[in-house]
Amino acid sequence: MEEQREALRKIITTLAVKNEEIQSFIYSLKQMLLNVEANSAKVEEDLEAEFQSLFSLLEELKEGMLMKIKQDRASRTYELQNQLAACTRALESSEELLETANQTLQAMDSEDFPQAAKQIKDGVTMAPAFRLSLKAKVSDNMSHLMVDFAQERQMLQALKFLPVPSAPVIDLAESLVADNCVTLVWRMPDEDSKIDHYVLEYRRTNFEGPPRLKEDQPWMVIEGIRQTEYTLTGLKFDMKYMNFRVKACNKAVAGEFSEPVTLETPAFMFRLDASTSHQNLRVDDLSVEWDAMGGKVQDIKAREKDGKGRTASPVNSPARGTPSPKRMPSGRGGRDRFTAESYTVLGDTLIDGGEHYWEVRYEPDSKAFGVGVAYRSLGRFEQLGKTAASWCLHVNNWLQVSFTAKHANKVKVLDAPVPDCLGVHCDFHQGLLSFYNARTKQVLHTFKAKFTQPLLPAFTVWCGSFQVTTGLQVPSSVRCLQKRGSATSSSNTSLT
Repeated sequence: MEEQREALRKIITTLAVKNEEIQSFIYSLKQMLLNVEANSAKVEEDLEAEFQSLFSLLEELKEGMLMKIKQDRASRTYELQNQLAACTRALESSEELLETANQTLQAMDSEDFPQAAKQIKDGVTMAPAFRLSLKAKVSDNMSHLMVDFAQERQMLQALKFLPVPSAPVIDLAESLVADNCVTLVWRMPDEDSKIDHYVLEYRRTNFEGPPRLKEDQPWMVIEGIRQTEYTLTGLKFDMKYMNFRVKACNKAVAGEFSEPVTLETPAFMFRLDASTSHQNLRVDDLSVEWDAMGGKVQDIKAREKDGKGRTASPVNSPARGTPSPKRMPSGRGGRDRFTAESYTVLGDTLIDGGEHYWEVRYEPDSKAFGVGVAYRSLGRFEQLGKTAASWCLHVNNWLQVSFTAKHANKVKVLDAPVPDCLGVHCDFHQGLLSFYNARTKQVLHTFKAKFTQPLLPAFTVWCGSFQVTTGLQVPSSVRCLQKRGSATSSSNTSLT
């Protein structure tokens, strides 16, 4: 009996769910009916407006053409009337002269005949009739103002509703990923003169191949593109790939998106490993600030934890129980991994091959700052550049200003202005570590070495701060300099 009740409850639940689905669908259908009415009224209104606009344009053209005909008619009428009046006056004068000549000829016995004949001769010579041009100044042909709207009539007869644009096709062969920019090129499969603009959408992803439906990253939208290509600049490649898709739009409707494409965006991405940081360094993702009170704060916390009123002894120090980084698989240690005067913090991603590039901007008022790479075996008391396990460029603004390259406790003074932003290029297999002015890409120094262990980005700062930018590709200008061999300004051997 209970089983039958349970079965009936399931049936009731199923029916209830189905009823809710039907009710929701009914509501959707009713809403669609309302939308059909509203949307059809809207397109009717738009159609009326378009035709009214066309009528207004035709009326305007008609008025302009009629005005041209009237002006031409008035001009010709004026010229012909003036010519007609002049001819009429000349004819009247000529007829009077002819009548006088006939009368003089009949009075042949008159003593005044010679004088009269001379006057008639002089009158004929000066008669207006002999100065007239007997050719009309203007033509009566008005055919140059005729129009032929046969082609326009065909165009009007061909008017129809705007078609839905075809989906563009992205041309992967013409598209380019370089210098943290992506240039995407596409084409239309069919010629369409009605396209007004394109819409480009892109998003970052860690998955190769077609975009996944359930993707955490949202699509970013760029609208109003007039050409069939677009360049995205200033990107940060913090994920491995980017998805792209494009759709064409005319004045009324947008077409379907193109088949999405996935482009690889190789770049070096890392974070600062706070667990390796000196306790006087405050690490926030990719930012570091030196804090004079950092060590004291740690000591106070340690005393509070141990319930003691005196400074924690080395035995009770949190650093005491920190395993050596040499024995750490990931190269990470405790919060006070570096100590004493080694105000250092490491990146969290190993470099064991390939080419990598990152940039760092430091506060110019920093008393000391260093940037470079180190083996993960770098000791917690060791400073960058003072051992064979690290290479760096170092800026010192304390007591005496200096700009140097350091390795294995050897120093080379650099004869170059100190930039506020440094670029670091590491080619692991070639054994090259180059430093650049990040703005001008001027090479500042290049180490040549044979790296025997994986490297980590390394930074040091005292009484100052810095900001790291990762997710960057190796700039094309840096690659060109390296290929030409002009990037090498000095070598590791110069520091030994």
